[in-house]
Amino acid sequence: MQSQLQQLPDDQHRLRRLLAAVLAIGTDLDLRSLLQDIVEAAAATVDARYGALAVLDEYGEFVDLFTTVADEDWPKAVGRLPRGLGLLGVLVRDPRPLRVENIAGSPGACGFPPGHPIMHSLLGVPIRVRGTVYGNLYLSDRCDAEPFTATDEGVVTALAGVAGVAIENARLHGRFVKAGEELQRKLLPRLPDIRPIQAEARYQPASIAPRVGGDWHHVIVLPEGTRCIMVGDVMGHNIEAAITMHRISNMLSVLAYDQPLPPSEIVRKLDQALEGLGGGTMATLIMARLEQRPETSWRLRWTSAGHPPPLLITAGQAGYLDPEEGHGIPLGVDCSIPRPDHEHIVAPGSTLVFYTDGLVEHPHHTIGEGMDALARRAGALVGQSLTMMCDELVDPAGRTFHDDVALLALRIPARTPG
Repeated sequence: MQSQLQQLPDDQHRLRRLLAAVLAIGTDLDLRSLLQDIVEAAAATVDARYGALAVLDEYGEFVDLFTTVADEDWPKAVGRLPRGLGLLGVLVRDPRPLRVENIAGSPGACGFPPGHPIMHSLLGVPIRVRGTVYGNLYLSDRCDAEPFTATDEGVVTALAGVAGVAIENARLHGRFVKAGEELQRKLLPRLPDIRPIQAEARYQPASIAPRVGGDWHHVIVLPEGTRCIMVGDVMGHNIEAAITMHRISNMLSVLAYDQPLPPSEIVRKLDQALEGLGGGTMATLIMARLEQRPETSWRLRWTSAGHPPPLLITAGQAGYLDPEEGHGIPLGVDCSIPRPDHEHIVAPGSTLVFYTDGLVEHPHHTIGEGMDALARRAGALVGQSLTMMCDELVDPAGRTFHDDVALLALRIPARTPG
Protein backbone atom coordinates (compact mmCIF):
# COMPACT_ATOMS: atom_id res chain seq x y z
CA MET A 1 0.00 0.00 0.00
CA GLN A 2 2.80 2.41 0.91
CA SER A 3 4.52 1.91 -2.44
CA GLN A 4 1.23 2.46 -4.27
CA LEU A 5 0.67 5.74 -2.43
CA GLN A 6 4.20 6.86 -3.27
CA GLN A 7 3.59 6.03 -6.94
CA LEU A 8 0.32 7.99 -7.10
CA PRO A 9 1.82 11.53 -7.49
CA ASP A 10 4.15 10.26 -10.22
CA ASP A 11 1.26 8.64 -12.10
CA GLN A 12 -0.80 11.81 -11.81
CA HIS A 13 2.16 13.80 -13.14
CA ARG A 14 2.44 11.49 -16.14
CA LEU A 15 -1.29 11.67 -16.81
CA ARG A 16 -1.11 15.45 -16.80
CA ARG A 17 1.77 15.27 -19.26
CA LEU A 18 -0.17 12.83 -21.41
CA LEU A 19 -3.13 15.22 -21.48
CA ALA A 20 -0.83 18.09 -22.45
CA ALA A 21 0.70 15.94 -25.20
CA VAL A 22 -2.73 14.98 -26.55
CA LEU A 23 -3.75 18.62 -26.67
CA ALA A 24 -0.46 19.57 -28.35
CA ILE A 25 -0.82 17.11 -31.22
CA GLY A 26 -4.59 17.29 -31.59
CA THR A 27 -4.71 20.63 -33.42
CA ASP A 28 -1.83 20.45 -35.91
CA LEU A 29 -2.94 19.62 -39.46
CA ASP A 30 0.44 20.02 -41.16
CA LEU A 31 1.74 16.46 -41.37
CA ARG A 32 5.47 17.08 -40.99
CA SER A 33 4.94 19.54 -38.17
CA LEU A 34 2.58 17.07 -36.51
CA LEU A 35 5.11 14.22 -36.66
CA GLN A 36 7.71 16.41 -34.98
CA ASP A 37 5.14 17.39 -32.34
CA ILE A 38 4.40 13.72 -31.66
CA VAL A 39 7.99 12.68 -30.99
CA GLU A 40 8.62 15.73 -28.82
CA ALA A 41 5.41 15.13 -26.86
CA ALA A 42 6.24 11.45 -26.36
CA ALA A 43 9.73 12.23 -25.06
CA ALA A 44 8.42 14.90 -22.71
CA THR A 45 5.67 12.62 -21.38
CA VAL A 46 8.13 10.02 -20.03
CA ASP A 47 11.14 12.32 -19.50
CA ALA A 48 13.19 10.63 -22.22
CA ARG A 49 16.49 12.18 -23.27
CA TYR A 50 16.22 10.88 -26.83
CA GLY A 51 13.25 10.35 -29.09
CA ALA A 52 12.66 9.36 -32.69
CA LEU A 53 9.63 8.74 -34.88
CA ALA A 54 10.43 6.56 -37.86
CA VAL A 55 7.97 6.62 -40.76
CA LEU A 56 7.85 3.26 -42.55
CA ASP A 57 7.08 2.33 -46.13
CA GLU A 58 5.11 -0.76 -47.15
CA TYR A 59 8.28 -2.87 -46.89
CA GLY A 60 9.12 -1.72 -43.36
CA GLU A 61 11.98 0.52 -44.46
CA PHE A 62 12.60 3.88 -42.79
CA VAL A 63 11.54 6.59 -45.25
CA ASP A 64 11.62 9.52 -42.83
CA LEU A 65 12.87 10.14 -39.31
CA PHE A 66 11.87 12.83 -36.85
CA THR A 67 14.03 13.23 -33.75
CA THR A 68 14.22 15.12 -30.50
CA VAL A 69 17.24 15.09 -28.21
CA ALA A 70 18.35 16.72 -25.00
CA ASP A 71 21.73 17.39 -26.65
CA GLU A 72 20.99 19.58 -29.67
CA ASP A 73 24.44 18.96 -31.15
CA TRP A 74 23.88 15.22 -31.45
CA PRO A 75 22.25 15.13 -34.91
CA LYS A 76 25.12 17.22 -36.29
CA ALA A 77 27.69 14.77 -34.89
CA VAL A 78 26.06 11.64 -36.30
CA GLY A 79 27.28 10.77 -39.78
CA ARG A 80 23.86 9.42 -40.72
CA LEU A 81 20.68 8.81 -38.81
CA PRO A 82 19.61 5.24 -37.91
CA ARG A 83 17.93 3.24 -40.67
CA GLY A 84 16.00 0.65 -38.67
CA LEU A 85 18.67 -2.02 -38.36
CA GLY A 86 19.48 -3.98 -35.23
CA LEU A 87 17.33 -3.35 -32.19
CA LEU A 88 15.15 -0.76 -33.93
CA GLY A 89 14.26 -3.36 -36.53
CA VAL A 90 12.79 -5.66 -33.87
CA LEU A 91 9.79 -3.35 -33.59
CA VAL A 92 9.51 -3.25 -37.39
CA ARG A 93 9.36 -7.04 -37.62
CA ASP A 94 7.16 -7.46 -34.55
CA PRO A 95 5.05 -4.30 -34.11
CA ARG A 96 4.27 -4.62 -30.41
CA PRO A 97 5.44 -2.38 -27.54
CA LEU A 98 9.08 -3.07 -26.74
CA ARG A 99 11.01 -2.30 -23.53
CA VAL A 100 14.73 -2.92 -23.18
CA GLU A 101 16.47 -2.14 -19.88
CA ASN A 102 20.01 -2.74 -21.13
CA ILE A 103 20.59 -1.97 -24.80
CA ALA A 104 24.24 -3.05 -24.72
CA GLY A 105 23.27 -6.48 -23.43
CA SER A 106 20.55 -7.02 -26.00
CA PRO A 107 21.27 -9.47 -28.85
CA GLY A 108 19.90 -6.99 -31.40
CA ALA A 109 22.08 -4.06 -30.32
CA CYS A 110 23.91 -3.37 -33.58
CA GLY A 111 23.82 -1.05 -36.56
CA PHE A 112 24.46 2.22 -34.70
CA PRO A 113 25.95 4.81 -37.10
CA PRO A 114 29.25 6.56 -36.29
CA GLY A 115 28.84 9.35 -33.75
CA HIS A 116 25.66 7.86 -32.29
CA PRO A 117 25.46 8.52 -28.53
CA ILE A 118 25.64 5.63 -26.12
CA MET A 119 22.12 4.75 -25.02
CA HIS A 120 21.13 2.48 -22.17
CA SER A 121 17.38 1.82 -22.20
CA LEU A 122 14.75 1.78 -24.91
CA LEU A 123 10.98 2.03 -25.18
CA GLY A 124 9.45 1.40 -28.59
CA VAL A 125 5.78 1.67 -29.56
CA PRO A 126 4.19 1.32 -33.02
CA ILE A 127 1.83 3.98 -34.38
CA ARG A 128 -1.08 2.57 -36.35
CA VAL A 129 -3.23 4.47 -38.81
CA ARG A 130 -6.41 2.65 -39.86
CA GLY A 131 -5.00 -0.62 -38.56
CA THR A 132 -1.73 -0.38 -40.51
CA VAL A 133 1.61 0.45 -38.91
CA TYR A 134 2.50 3.95 -40.07
CA GLY A 135 5.67 4.32 -38.04
CA ASN A 136 7.41 3.60 -34.76
CA LEU A 137 8.11 5.74 -31.72
CA TYR A 138 11.50 5.10 -30.14
CA LEU A 139 12.40 6.64 -26.77
CA SER A 140 15.69 6.16 -24.98
CA ASP A 141 17.14 6.95 -21.55
CA ARG A 142 14.92 8.52 -18.95
CA CYS A 143 16.43 11.68 -17.52
CA ASP A 144 16.48 10.11 -14.04
CA ALA A 145 18.51 7.15 -15.43
CA GLU A 146 15.79 4.69 -14.38
CA PRO A 147 14.55 2.09 -16.87
CA PHE A 148 11.23 2.62 -18.59
CA THR A 149 8.29 1.17 -16.66
CA ALA A 150 5.05 -0.52 -17.58
CA THR A 151 3.36 2.79 -16.78
CA ASP A 152 5.64 4.55 -19.27
CA GLU A 153 4.73 1.94 -21.86
CA GLY A 154 1.02 2.41 -21.22
CA VAL A 155 1.25 6.18 -21.43
CA VAL A 156 3.21 6.16 -24.69
CA THR A 157 0.92 3.47 -26.16
CA ALA A 158 -2.07 5.69 -25.37
CA LEU A 159 -0.31 8.64 -26.96
CA ALA A 160 0.48 6.54 -30.04
CA GLY A 161 -3.24 5.78 -30.41
CA VAL A 162 -4.09 9.47 -30.36
CA ALA A 163 -1.20 10.15 -32.73
CA GLY A 164 -2.59 7.66 -35.25
CA VAL A 165 -5.90 9.51 -35.38
CA ALA A 166 -4.13 12.87 -35.65
CA ILE A 167 -1.92 11.59 -38.49
CA GLU A 168 -4.96 10.34 -40.40
CA ASN A 169 -6.68 13.70 -39.94
CA ALA A 170 -3.57 15.51 -41.17
CA ARG A 171 -3.29 13.25 -44.22
CA LEU A 172 -6.96 13.77 -45.09
CA HIS A 173 -6.53 17.51 -44.63
CA GLY A 174 -3.45 17.46 -46.86
CA ARG A 175 -5.35 15.66 -49.61
CA PHE A 176 -8.22 18.14 -49.30
CA VAL A 177 -5.85 21.10 -49.53
CA LYS A 178 -4.06 19.62 -52.55
CA ALA A 179 -7.36 18.93 -54.31
CA GLY A 180 -8.53 22.49 -53.63
CA GLU A 181 -5.32 23.97 -55.00
CA GLU A 182 -5.54 21.80 -58.12
CA LEU A 183 -9.15 22.88 -58.62
CA GLN A 184 -8.15 26.52 -58.25
CA ARG A 185 -5.42 26.22 -60.88
CA LYS A 186 -7.69 24.35 -63.30
CA LEU A 187 -10.35 27.06 -62.99
CA LEU A 188 -7.85 29.75 -63.99
CA PRO A 189 -7.92 30.12 -67.79
CA ARG A 190 -4.79 29.89 -69.90
CA LEU A 191 -3.50 33.07 -71.44
CA PRO A 192 -4.25 33.46 -75.15
CA ASP A 193 -1.72 34.61 -77.71
CA ILE A 194 -1.99 38.41 -77.68
CA ARG A 195 1.11 39.26 -79.70
CA PRO A 196 2.76 41.64 -80.23
CA ILE A 197 2.10 42.14 -76.50
CA GLN A 198 3.90 39.74 -74.18
CA ALA A 199 1.82 38.35 -71.33
CA GLU A 200 2.69 36.34 -68.22
CA ALA A 201 0.44 35.29 -65.34
CA ARG A 202 1.08 33.73 -61.95
CA TYR A 203 -1.07 32.31 -59.20
CA GLN A 204 0.27 31.64 -55.71
CA PRO A 205 -2.05 30.26 -53.01
CA ALA A 206 -1.81 31.45 -49.44
CA SER A 207 0.88 29.64 -47.47
CA ILE A 208 -1.63 28.36 -44.93
CA ALA A 209 -4.55 26.04 -45.60
CA PRO A 210 -6.93 25.75 -47.33
CA ARG A 211 -4.75 27.14 -50.20
CA VAL A 212 -7.81 27.85 -52.32
CA GLY A 213 -9.68 31.09 -52.80
CA GLY A 214 -11.17 33.58 -55.20
CA ASP A 215 -8.18 35.29 -56.85
CA TRP A 216 -8.16 35.14 -60.65
CA HIS A 217 -6.84 36.63 -63.88
CA HIS A 218 -8.09 36.46 -67.45
CA VAL A 219 -7.30 37.95 -70.85
CA ILE A 220 -9.48 37.72 -73.94
CA VAL A 221 -9.16 39.20 -77.42
CA LEU A 222 -12.32 41.02 -78.51
CA PRO A 223 -13.63 40.78 -82.09
CA GLU A 224 -12.10 44.13 -83.10
CA GLY A 225 -8.69 43.05 -81.75
CA THR A 226 -8.79 44.91 -78.43
CA ARG A 227 -7.18 43.04 -75.56
CA CYS A 228 -9.48 42.81 -72.56
CA ILE A 229 -7.76 42.34 -69.20
CA MET A 230 -9.49 41.14 -66.04
CA VAL A 231 -8.04 40.57 -62.57
CA GLY A 232 -10.21 40.02 -59.52
CA ASP A 233 -10.51 38.77 -55.96
CA VAL A 234 -13.65 37.15 -54.57
CA MET A 235 -14.01 37.34 -50.80
CA GLY A 236 -13.31 34.05 -49.04
CA HIS A 237 -10.75 31.26 -48.85
CA ASN A 238 -12.69 28.14 -49.69
CA ILE A 239 -14.06 26.07 -52.55
CA GLU A 240 -17.14 28.28 -52.74
CA ALA A 241 -14.96 31.35 -53.36
CA ALA A 242 -13.11 29.51 -56.15
CA ILE A 243 -16.37 28.49 -57.83
CA THR A 244 -17.77 32.02 -57.52
CA MET A 245 -14.54 33.36 -59.01
CA HIS A 246 -14.96 31.05 -62.00
CA ARG A 247 -18.57 32.16 -62.47
CA ILE A 248 -17.69 35.88 -62.33
CA SER A 249 -14.79 35.43 -64.74
CA ASN A 250 -17.02 33.67 -67.27
CA MET A 251 -19.86 36.17 -66.92
CA LEU A 252 -17.52 39.13 -67.33
CA SER A 253 -15.87 37.57 -70.39
CA VAL A 254 -19.23 36.98 -72.08
CA LEU A 255 -20.40 40.53 -71.36
CA ALA A 256 -17.15 42.03 -72.65
CA TYR A 257 -17.13 39.91 -75.80
CA ASP A 258 -20.80 40.45 -76.60
CA GLN A 259 -21.12 44.20 -76.07
CA PRO A 260 -18.56 46.84 -77.18
CA LEU A 261 -19.14 49.02 -74.13
CA PRO A 262 -16.75 50.95 -71.86
CA PRO A 263 -15.32 48.86 -68.99
CA SER A 264 -17.42 50.74 -66.43
CA GLU A 265 -20.64 49.73 -68.19
CA ILE A 266 -19.57 46.11 -68.48
CA VAL A 267 -18.77 45.94 -64.75
CA ARG A 268 -22.05 47.68 -63.90
CA LYS A 269 -23.97 45.07 -65.89
CA LEU A 270 -22.04 42.31 -64.13
CA ASP A 271 -22.88 43.81 -60.74
CA GLN A 272 -26.56 44.01 -61.68
CA ALA A 273 -26.57 40.43 -62.93
CA LEU A 274 -24.94 39.13 -59.75
CA GLU A 275 -27.51 40.96 -57.63
CA GLY A 276 -30.37 39.66 -59.77
CA LEU A 277 -29.08 36.10 -59.51
CA GLY A 278 -29.17 36.11 -55.74
CA GLY A 279 -26.54 38.56 -54.58
CA GLY A 280 -24.32 37.82 -51.63
CA THR A 281 -21.13 38.09 -53.70
CA MET A 282 -18.42 40.46 -52.51
CA ALA A 283 -15.50 40.90 -54.87
CA THR A 284 -13.01 43.42 -56.19
CA LEU A 285 -11.79 43.53 -59.77
CA ILE A 286 -10.16 45.58 -62.47
CA MET A 287 -11.37 45.40 -66.05
CA ALA A 288 -9.29 47.08 -68.74
CA ARG A 289 -9.24 47.45 -72.51
CA LEU A 290 -5.86 47.77 -74.18
CA GLU A 291 -6.34 49.35 -77.60
CA GLN A 292 -3.66 49.82 -80.24
CA ARG A 293 -3.29 53.36 -81.56
CA PRO A 294 -2.19 54.27 -85.10
CA GLU A 295 1.30 55.06 -83.82
CA THR A 296 3.41 52.87 -81.56
CA SER A 297 1.59 53.60 -78.30
CA TRP A 298 -1.42 51.87 -76.76
CA ARG A 299 -4.45 53.24 -74.92
CA LEU A 300 -5.41 51.66 -71.61
CA ARG A 301 -9.02 52.23 -70.54
CA TRP A 302 -10.07 50.68 -67.28
CA THR A 303 -12.46 50.71 -64.36
CA SER A 304 -11.89 49.46 -60.84
CA ALA A 305 -14.33 47.87 -58.43
CA GLY A 306 -12.44 48.49 -55.20
CA HIS A 307 -9.28 46.85 -56.55
CA PRO A 308 -5.61 47.89 -56.11
CA PRO A 309 -4.41 50.09 -59.01
CA PRO A 310 -2.31 48.74 -61.88
CA LEU A 311 1.43 49.33 -61.80
CA LEU A 312 3.07 50.92 -64.87
CA ILE A 313 6.81 50.66 -65.46
CA THR A 314 8.20 52.95 -68.15
CA ALA A 315 11.88 53.64 -68.78
CA GLY A 316 12.78 52.07 -65.44
CA GLN A 317 10.35 54.25 -63.50
CA ALA A 318 7.54 52.44 -61.68
CA GLY A 319 4.35 54.17 -60.62
CA TYR A 320 0.72 53.35 -59.99
CA LEU A 321 -2.14 54.42 -62.22
CA ASP A 322 -4.07 55.69 -59.23
CA PRO A 323 -6.91 57.99 -60.34
CA GLU A 324 -8.09 60.88 -58.18
CA GLU A 325 -11.60 59.43 -58.20
CA GLY A 326 -10.36 56.45 -56.22
CA HIS A 327 -10.74 52.75 -56.83
CA GLY A 328 -14.53 52.57 -56.86
CA ILE A 329 -16.62 50.28 -54.72
CA PRO A 330 -16.47 46.46 -54.77
CA LEU A 331 -19.03 44.30 -56.48
CA GLY A 332 -22.00 43.41 -54.33
CA VAL A 333 -22.26 46.74 -52.48
CA ASP A 334 -24.58 48.95 -54.56
CA CYS A 335 -24.95 48.38 -58.29
CA SER A 336 -26.77 51.71 -58.75
CA ILE A 337 -23.65 53.80 -58.00
CA PRO A 338 -21.97 54.96 -61.26
CA ARG A 339 -18.50 53.62 -62.00
CA PRO A 340 -15.97 55.91 -63.70
CA ASP A 341 -13.66 54.94 -66.55
CA HIS A 342 -10.00 55.96 -66.60
CA GLU A 343 -7.60 56.32 -69.50
CA HIS A 344 -3.83 56.35 -69.90
CA ILE A 345 -1.56 56.27 -72.97
CA VAL A 346 1.01 53.51 -72.52
CA ALA A 347 4.36 54.19 -74.17
CA PRO A 348 6.22 51.59 -76.24
CA GLY A 349 8.38 49.25 -74.15
CA SER A 350 6.29 49.77 -71.00
CA THR A 351 5.22 47.00 -68.64
CA LEU A 352 1.82 46.84 -66.94
CA VAL A 353 1.35 44.78 -63.78
CA PHE A 354 -2.11 43.84 -62.51
CA TYR A 355 -2.31 41.97 -59.21
CA THR A 356 -4.47 41.10 -56.22
CA ASP A 357 -3.91 42.49 -52.75
CA GLY A 358 -2.21 39.33 -51.46
CA LEU A 359 0.95 40.52 -53.23
CA VAL A 360 1.17 43.68 -51.14
CA GLU A 361 -0.49 42.63 -47.87
CA HIS A 362 1.50 41.74 -44.76
CA PRO A 363 0.34 41.71 -41.13
CA HIS A 364 3.33 43.82 -40.07
CA HIS A 365 3.16 46.43 -42.85
CA THR A 366 0.53 48.75 -44.25
CA ILE A 367 -0.88 48.26 -47.75
CA GLY A 368 0.89 51.48 -48.75
CA GLU A 369 4.24 50.11 -47.61
CA GLY A 370 3.57 46.88 -49.50
CA MET A 371 2.73 48.79 -52.67
CA ASP A 372 5.87 50.89 -52.36
CA ALA A 373 7.95 47.73 -51.99
CA LEU A 374 6.30 46.17 -55.05
CA ALA A 375 6.98 49.27 -57.15
CA ARG A 376 10.65 49.33 -56.13
CA ARG A 377 11.11 45.65 -56.85
CA ALA A 378 9.29 45.75 -60.18
CA GLY A 379 11.22 48.83 -61.27
CA ALA A 380 14.51 47.07 -60.52
CA LEU A 381 13.44 44.00 -62.54
CA VAL A 382 12.20 45.76 -65.66
CA GLY A 383 15.41 44.91 -67.55
CA GLN A 384 14.73 41.19 -67.04
CA SER A 385 12.55 39.04 -69.25
CA LEU A 386 8.86 39.18 -68.39
CA THR A 387 8.99 35.55 -67.28
CA MET A 388 11.83 36.18 -64.86
CA MET A 389 10.23 39.38 -63.62
CA CYS A 390 7.00 37.57 -62.71
CA ASP A 391 8.90 34.71 -61.10
CA GLU A 392 10.74 37.20 -58.90
CA LEU A 393 7.64 39.19 -57.99
CA VAL A 394 5.77 36.05 -56.93
CA ASP A 395 8.64 34.15 -55.36
CA PRO A 396 7.42 31.68 -52.72
CA ALA A 397 10.92 30.71 -51.57
CA GLY A 398 11.26 31.66 -47.93
CA ARG A 399 8.17 33.88 -48.06
CA THR A 400 4.88 33.42 -46.27
CA PHE A 401 1.84 34.52 -48.24
CA HIS A 402 -0.99 35.53 -45.94
CA ASP A 403 -3.45 35.70 -48.84
CA ASP A 404 -3.77 34.29 -52.34
CA VAL A 405 -1.97 36.13 -55.12
CA ALA A 406 -2.94 36.50 -58.76
CA LEU A 407 -0.60 38.47 -61.01
CA LEU A 408 -0.88 39.42 -64.67
CA ALA A 409 1.92 41.30 -66.42
CA LEU A 410 1.84 42.73 -69.95
CA ARG A 411 4.81 44.13 -71.84
CA ILE A 412 4.14 46.53 -74.70
CA PRO A 413 6.49 46.10 -77.69
CA ALA A 414 9.14 48.74 -78.21
CA ARG A 415 7.70 49.36 -81.64
CA THR A 416 4.71 48.06 -83.55
CA PRO A 417 5.66 45.39 -86.11
CA GLY A 418 4.98 46.15 -89.72
